[in-house]
Amino acid sequence: MTGKVKAVYVCSQCGHETQKWYGCCPGCGEWNTLTEEVRQTPSASKAASAGRQQARAAHAERLQEITAVGEHRYPTGLGELDRVLGGGLVKGSLVLVSGDPGIGKSTILLQICQKLGDSLEILYVSGEESAHQIKLRADRLGVDTEHLSVLCETDVQAIVEYMRSSTPGLVIIDSIQTMNIDELSSSPGSVTQVRESTNLFMRAAKSMNIPMFLVGHVNKDGNIAGPKVLEHIVDAVLYFEGERNYSYRILRAVKNRYGSTNELGVFEMSDKGLVEVENPSLMLISGRPKNTSGTCIACLMEGTRPLMAEVQGLVTQTGFGNPRRMTTGFDYNRLSMLLAVLEKRSGYYFSNMDAYVNVVGGLKLDEPASDLSVALALISSLKDVPIRDDVLAFGEIGLAGEIRSVNACAQRIREAARLGFAKCVIPKHNLPKLATELSNSIEIVGARTVRDAFEAVCT
Repeated sequence: MTGKVKAVYVCSQCGHETQKWYGCCPGCGEWNTLTEEVRQTPSASKAASAGRQQARAAHAERLQEITAVGEHRYPTGLGELDRVLGGGLVKGSLVLVSGDPGIGKSTILLQICQKLGDSLEILYVSGEESAHQIKLRADRLGVDTEHLSVLCETDVQAIVEYMRSSTPGLVIIDSIQTMNIDELSSSPGSVTQVRESTNLFMRAAKSMNIPMFLVGHVNKDGNIAGPKVLEHIVDAVLYFEGERNYSYRILRAVKNRYGSTNELGVFEMSDKGLVEVENPSLMLISGRPKNTSGTCIACLMEGTRPLMAEVQGLVTQTGFGNPRRMTTGFDYNRLSMLLAVLEKRSGYYFSNMDAYVNVVGGLKLDEPASDLSVALALISSLKDVPIRDDVLAFGEIGLAGEIRSVNACAQRIREAARLGFAKCVIPKHNLPKLATELSNSIEIVGARTVRDAFEAVCT
């Protein structure tokens, strides 16, 4: 008895399946995400016999009988990548690397083969490029390890069988959207193919205890192409961020079962590949204009690393009925709230002014501690009074106009002193918690209100 052919509609965002098409997905509420897939269902007798063959007895272990052995990590040779992974690549982990086209996903994975090839046999599976193309890129990056094998294949079952026969120490799949399973009638890159292919790779990686990298493409919205369940299957999800006009790339973890998701790595794209930026703070504040109003240095925490960023504010007389508010790297709603606080509580009027905020270097300030720097940059542009070049400020601004305390204040001040700043304006409530030796290397000023902070940064 042959199987029946039926059509189902699958959401590309959440994987929800339905028998008919809807404009809005019933599962996640997204519009125009349901795509048609044709499937062939096996007969009931065939499914029952397959179920009997695959049935096996379940076995549970008591928690006290399980030996807790620390995970073994492999250093990748790139300290910034190790930082994001939590100290290195964990044995048996499944890591998804995603980002815009041409941002450096395949480049960084090919670069780490040089270091990992000293201790591991590496299998690089390519579904997009030929072996000749990979060889040309490896020569350009200086990758000449003898323990790197290239397999140009898109059949997942054939790849898994080759892994079981050759038992490599590391597997790189480039990319998961090109992989397919012959038993599924849908095309490569569809929701079903991506989900089932990832499941097969996950079972193979866990059963053979092999670390594996998966390269994932993104759609036009910046999300990983394929079902949302793809991010739930893997152990870690790394995002490459950066603009095409900038040479700097930021690697960020949005999920990590073996480390923190607050760390980030900074790289610079060169003709020899991605180069680590060991001092990103110095890179982000280099080239600052001197004695110019509307700029202020902010200090944000990315995990355990303090980063300096230049915040630029521009306030001009509006030429329209309603003043414009535009931000780059800062939340628009947060800017509207800060302008309301500055006008109501501090006496700085922006109601007939256009306000623009830009964070230099492509960073995104999503930490409340950056409120004070943004407010000072706007006030500096409004008054046309420059802020001293050797001064930085950080603090959260409340609706009452007060400057509230922030965490990791001592780490931020130490980083500022190391970079040569002479004065640091912080919330008044953080002063009693600081060690006395910090004031020997840098002048620390506590401020209760925004007006107090602005007077401190201009003197």
